[in-house]
Amino acid sequence: MRYQIRHALVQYGADTILEDVNFEIRDSEKIAVIGRNGCGKTTLLKLINGDIRMNNLDSDEECGITMAGRQRIGFLHQISFPEGELSVEEEIRKAFAPVFACEARMKEVEEQLQAGENKALLHEYDSLQKQMEALRGYTWRQDMEILFQRFGFALADLERPIGSFSGGQQTKVAFIKLLLSRPDIMLLDEPTNHLDLPTIEWLEGYLKNYDKSVVIVSHDRMFLDRIIDVTYEIEYHRIRRYAGNYTAFLEQKEAAFAKQEKDYEAQQKEIQRLTEWIEKWKNTPTKVAATRSKRMVIEHMVKIEKPRRFDTRAFQALFQPRIESYTEVLTAKKLSIGYTHELSRVSFTLRKGERLAVIGENGIGKSTLLKTMTGLVNSLGGTFSFGPNVEWGYFDQQAAVTGEVDPEQTVLENFWEAYPRLLREDVRSALGSFLFSQEEVEKKMGQLSGGERVRLALCKMFQTRPNLLILDEPTNHMDIIGKEALERMLGTFAGTVLFVSHDRYFIRQIATGILEFEGTEVTQYPYTYEEYLQEKEKRMIRSGGKNGAAGAGEGSRGSAGTDSGKSRAGSGKGCPPTLSDVFDKKTYYSPGKIRSRLTRQLEKYERQLEESEQRMAELKLQMMDPALASDYQKLMELQTQLDAEEQNQESLLERMMESETALQELETDERGGR
Repeated sequence: MRYQIRHALVQYGADTILEDVNFEIRDSEKIAVIGRNGCGKTTLLKLINGDIRMNNLDSDEECGITMAGRQRIGFLHQISFPEGELSVEEEIRKAFAPVFACEARMKEVEEQLQAGENKALLHEYDSLQKQMEALRGYTWRQDMEILFQRFGFALADLERPIGSFSGGQQTKVAFIKLLLSRPDIMLLDEPTNHLDLPTIEWLEGYLKNYDKSVVIVSHDRMFLDRIIDVTYEIEYHRIRRYAGNYTAFLEQKEAAFAKQEKDYEAQQKEIQRLTEWIEKWKNTPTKVAATRSKRMVIEHMVKIEKPRRFDTRAFQALFQPRIESYTEVLTAKKLSIGYTHELSRVSFTLRKGERLAVIGENGIGKSTLLKTMTGLVNSLGGTFSFGPNVEWGYFDQQAAVTGEVDPEQTVLENFWEAYPRLLREDVRSALGSFLFSQEEVEKKMGQLSGGERVRLALCKMFQTRPNLLILDEPTNHMDIIGKEALERMLGTFAGTVLFVSHDRYFIRQIATGILEFEGTEVTQYPYTYEEYLQEKEKRMIRSGGKNGAAGAGEGSRGSAGTDSGKSRAGSGKGCPPTLSDVFDKKTYYSPGKIRSRLTRQLEKYERQLEESEQRMAELKLQMMDPALASDYQKLMELQTQLDAEEQNQESLLERMMESETALQELETDERGGR
């Protein structure tokens, strides 16, 4: 047990945020903390980090926080660096303070040893060498540069002042520092918010293999499904632990609710039966003892609490466009996008009813494309045009969350300012559909959370009833219930959608087509996200080159994840199910043929796994070559190939587990049949 919280109470003034919290971090567990926006997830991380304290009475001996020894805790949250004039490298080097201290002491011991051999000094020097190895002190610069580039920076950016970067980029730098410091307990608050898909994919593998504990607050359902061992949910100020990832949590929560509801109803019926018996015979002398006995039975019952229905309140953004557009909604031909220089050149066609997801790495023009379409940025060349009757609405999550507003203005006033001709009742109705009801419409803009500001911006955009939605990262800062509500709305929307997103689950649920930014190339795929992954995997296999390596891991996992998802859930295209999903039981009709096929599959996967391990061993040997110590470009290439092999092995292991599970179920069915 690394860390434990017992029966904690956390309050802000008179408001209770967390009540009777029991929380544990064990060994190298990867823990998710989930719940609605504002339920207290970040508050829990602050409690673990020591930023806030419990509000329990000092006399309450049952509550408290205990740690196994001295645990180094690292916390990633939105941050701005106070020393903005420092270079990025100087800021990151702070993470290596223990390395530099160890190195300095080693030099001192070396100088002392030159004066004469000393057993105590030799023992200390040996201990310092082991410490340097444990701290990865001999490769700190290589680690820093590889990780820095992994997060989308150029090595030249290391020399820039940290204050010259945006808030999102500074958060990335803080993340790099945290990963390089390798704390015993890593606390991550929405770690994927500013990351592109390739970096999220890499981060999944890194955290899954991290040999210490990680506690993650995130609304990225696929990210949680691929990393997490344990899920804690905060609901109605209470916290509950569930074994397994997000999908497992949903299944257990639904089952626990059904059982509690059944047990509660059964107990209430029994109490009613006993009460009616008591009322009937309480005045009969011969039944006095029996009546008293039954009263005691009721009094000594451990009362089952009536289960509270899940908090699934969500905004209702169901609306129809004001007018219908023609078939050709938006066309771009060799459109050059950028600010002072070209980032990308784009050609695509968007037709009525399509939902086109724009994906790719950060910094290569995805958001710039949307800003160009909406006139916020001028094009550098080429053409684009909207079709007849197209009325578009634009949502920019960065402007929604960080844009300048009057902090003293109320939500009602802010909305009314945009639509002054609406009646008060209409304004309240519109805001109410986005969960701003009653006193919440009087909330000051300066008090709104990121999620609340996103809801308000969407509410204002939908009021115009456009037939083309242009959305830039609409799910950032949304909780899972909010994302599901937006997915339902977009899934039934009669118009057209062009959106940028790094949320793979959201893309899977919504997209009917993909516009991929990859290097200098922009390619339109007329596929769903699942079909796109399969197409990328096929192309990688055909090319056999390193250019497909990154796509191979994603495609393999996407394919395997789909099979796994279908074995668990009957909907969602392989994604984690929602609370209402129905689970299908497998049925086998030709056991002999199925057993033979599954056995062959297992043998094939085992063979492929062995070949992959051999390739990994060869790559690791190449990386250890002293001649490559300063060839960072080559090391990056080798690391990319290593990552691809690791992702390939994850996919193979998932498929092996599925085949083994299917074989076990087949044998169980056959034994049952006999």
